Amino acid sequence: MASATNTTASADWPMWEVFVQLELGEPHQHAGNVHAPDARMALLNARDVYSRRGLVKSMWVVPSETITASTPGENGEFFEPGNDKLFRHPQFYKSPKGVGNLE
Repeated sequence: MASATNTTASADWPMWEVFVQLELGEPHQHAGNVHAPDARMALLNARDVYSRRGLVKSMWVVPSETITASTPGENGEFFEPGNDKLFRHPQFYKSPKGVGNLE
């Protein structure tokens, strides 16, 4: 009976997006999400779910409701303005020696 109560309570908790860093200096990548009542519990839940194999170097949790994203329907108007500025394309820049993780 207690497990049904816990399941109901956790379903009412807000959702948190989880980002993990697998190597120091690498970017954080979205790993998934967890439900939790607060940031600390979200971090603990995310640790239990997404870092079981000990490969994670750093972890972020972000309330899902705070993320603002573009939609596929606005791709044309949202992303097109950058296409006419050739100086923004990476082939015009050289990476300094020793700088990694740039592609």
